[in-house]
Formats: sequence, C-alpha cells, structure tokens
Amino acid sequence: MVVATCLDKLATLIEYLDGLTERPPLDELERQIRALDVTADDLAEVSRFNDAGYIRNLVHGGKWHHLIVLCWRSGQRSPIHNHAGSVCGFRVLKGTGTETVFESTPSGVIKAVSSHDLPVGTINATQDSDIHQVSNCQAAGEDLITLHVYSPPLLRMDTYSLTDRTIGEFRPTFLEHSFGSGI
Repeated sequence: MVVATCLDKLATLIEYLDGLTERPPLDELERQIRALDVTADDLAEVSRFNDAGYIRNLVHGGKWHHLIVLCWRSGQRSPIHNHAGSVCGFRVLKGTGTETVFESTPSGVIKAVSSHDLPVGTINATQDSDIHQVSNCQAAGEDLITLHVYSPPLLRMDTYSLTDRTIGEFRPTFLEHSFGSGI
C-alpha cells in the first residue's frame, strides 16, 4: 500500500520529531533530513498540487513539529518570508527549486543578496529571522516537490515586500492527510 510505504520511509524521522521537547539545533535537523531514503515517488500519495499556488500537504504533526510536502507548479513561489521563531529544514525531492536570500538594509527595505538553484537531493536549512523566497522557476510543466520540517510548527511568518517597508503576516494553511497528523 502506497500510504504505508510513505510512512515507512519517514518512520525514523517521524520518531525523532515525535520525541522533540524543544526545537532542535539547525545542524541536527539537517542531519536527520539528510539521512532519509525517500523520493518524490514515495510521497506521491500525499503530493497534491493546485494551479492557483503552491500547496502545503501536512504529512505529520506534533507539538514541536510539522512534516510537510510542498508541491509547486512552474512559476509558483512562496512569499518573501522569515521563519519567525522556527527552524526549517527541507529537501528537494523532484525538480529544481530556486532560493533567493534577502537582507534588511539600513533604509528599512529588503534587498536580494543571492539566488541559487536547488537540484534534487539538495538539503537547505534556515531559521528565525533569515529572510528568503523559494520558487519553481523551471519551464512550464515541470513540477517541484520539497519535503519540509518546521520546529516548532510554522503557524505564522513575517512577509516582506520589494516595493516598501511593510512587514506583513502570513498564516499558512495546510491540506491535512488523515493518516499522519498527530495534532
């Protein structure tokens, strides 16, 4: 059964996450994600897309974590955001993502300081006030699938604009899968 395979492939990570009593160090979260033997095909049962925007598919959650599969169509991107008190580690499972990193300037606006492609297998980790944007800049018809861990769960994040100093707020919504959520 595909669902059992999905959870079996994630069992070691889920056990680690369920044992958290505080947010983990960023390097340990990255190590846990790197140790996974999982592909986009393994997570097909929990990978849903939407042409209107990227989708956050909640696979498993607890007090100290969310394990989420994000699915992106060509041209879709996250808002420019930080992680507002959470650590985030993610792995690219299908396609090539693009991360753009931003920093605040003395004038109070943000500016892009780097942009780089994230091919399949790339592990990326960030936390707290790090400001970035993840995008699927691939050609039409090329999907991007990423597996994310947020600890504690990322229930709100600050969002930023390239055109003014406004700091907004984004409260992500999730497509929950009934077999994985412990919340």
